[in-house]
Amino acid sequence: MVNEFAYCPRLFFLEWVDREFEDNHFTVEGRVVHTRVDEGQPTKPLADPDRPWRARSVELSSAVLGVSAKIDIVESDGGAVYPVDTKRGHTPDVAEGAWEPERVQLCLYGLLLREHGYTVAKGELYFAASRQRVEIVFDEALVSRTLELVAEARKVAEQKTPPPPLVASPKCAGCSLASLCLPDELNLLTGAGSQQTVRPMFPARDDAQPLYVQEIGARVGVSGHCLEIKDRDRKKLMEAPLVDVSHVALFGNVQISSQAIREVSARGVPVAWLTSGGWLAGLLDGLGHGRVALRMTQYAAASDARALALARVFVATKIANTRTFMRRNHEEPPAGALLELAQHVERALTAESVETLLGIEGNAARIYFSNFAAMLHVRESVKTFDFAARNRRPPKDPVNALLSFGYSMLAKDVAVALRLVGFDPYLGFLHQPRHGRLALALDLMEEFRPLIADSVVVTAINTGAIVERDFIQRGIGVTLDSEGRKKFLRAWERRMSEEVTHPIFGYRVSYRRVLEMQARLLARFLMGEIPEYPGFKTR
Repeated sequence: MVNEFAYCPRLFFLEWVDREFEDNHFTVEGRVVHTRVDEGQPTKPLADPDRPWRARSVELSSAVLGVSAKIDIVESDGGAVYPVDTKRGHTPDVAEGAWEPERVQLCLYGLLLREHGYTVAKGELYFAASRQRVEIVFDEALVSRTLELVAEARKVAEQKTPPPPLVASPKCAGCSLASLCLPDELNLLTGAGSQQTVRPMFPARDDAQPLYVQEIGARVGVSGHCLEIKDRDRKKLMEAPLVDVSHVALFGNVQISSQAIREVSARGVPVAWLTSGGWLAGLLDGLGHGRVALRMTQYAAASDARALALARVFVATKIANTRTFMRRNHEEPPAGALLELAQHVERALTAESVETLLGIEGNAARIYFSNFAAMLHVRESVKTFDFAARNRRPPKDPVNALLSFGYSMLAKDVAVALRLVGFDPYLGFLHQPRHGRLALALDLMEEFRPLIADSVVVTAINTGAIVERDFIQRGIGVTLDSEGRKKFLRAWERRMSEEVTHPIFGYRVSYRRVLEMQARLLARFLMGEIPEYPGFKTR
């Protein structure tokens, strides 16, 4: 962690305080080159100081220094002792022989060994790509700098907010936490360093995807590094590598074993339980996120001026996006309706209370859904997708059934993103707390209802991906059957994986990543890192 602090104080804070971590090819490569030194049982130094010896994976700690470490290798030439640290990559061409973070980390190893009674004057860094060792002398300047960084790191760890991001730094390009830290994005929003360009997020979309299980009586277990799905007769239906699973969604009467729950919890993979109709009934993410300071700030903000400011953005952005969606999909969008929606956006941005906002939102929804049928381009003879008005609980026609299912999927995906960032999804700013209501998820999903859920519904109907036989009647309600849900979920994942140009940052990114980005930007606003929350308003 002191290595990380020397590299970037913000990176240190995110990893040590917020417990954030994400792999990239550099971190994976680093673990690979450590395989040899980490394998097998750690060995102990010999008691005889006159004989040369080598020890691997030596764990030491110091109450005086306030640090602990696992040293890759400790060697003795029969007198002095020196630590050896393994690094991926090539030997850097710098006068000191290595970059400061590596030299400081190695020096701390030496100080730990000194405190345990060994004579240590130097250490060595082994660079795996170059297959070369570089000697680092522990002189007074390096020791002083090392102790200074330890003290600074301890002070930063006591802060409630992370240090500001680096400005246009090449370090960010190789950082595995760049998509969590959002350095260029925050600098653009705050005007830090007059940064005008934002480097594209990499990767633009997640490789990991949700695992949906809806087979009645199916059971999810774990076998090795894979989740294994079997039917009620214990016949294997499929298996999914855990590394490729972002979260697990279980519909209706589907079981999951304790072993599988333990494994996904350890890996930070959430499990969502839904009814067969798609209503979110439960969400598990192990111990949850350790960002207590964020949740405390969230609870405080729900009772002050920030709540209304956020509610305004949620509603105004939603109305603006419904207007854009209608312009794109309506053959002849009525000018009067478009004008009214534009006026409602302005009213939402100046509303004096949440109650007023809810009234504005309701009026805008009435205008939008009164024109929704004109966006469904089906043959006149097909009466299945006739749409008169929005209805729910239960939806009474196929179009409303699709809309309700889409909004349920969106609420689930937003709730997962909020939990991964560290929020309490039950306490919102626009939607008021109510038993069992994911109020914050409902808040954040508002701006994405037309862009994701409505888009999937309109596309599925207009392309014939969903047809009349995919629905069943239950009493006065209508719902998708099992095959219809599969079709809808395939369409849903295509939309979530689709890349869109970010309206503020200018690069292309998938909708699934956008949901997490908005949750992180919401956190940055509440923690005081950016002046206002930027809604995702498409052009």
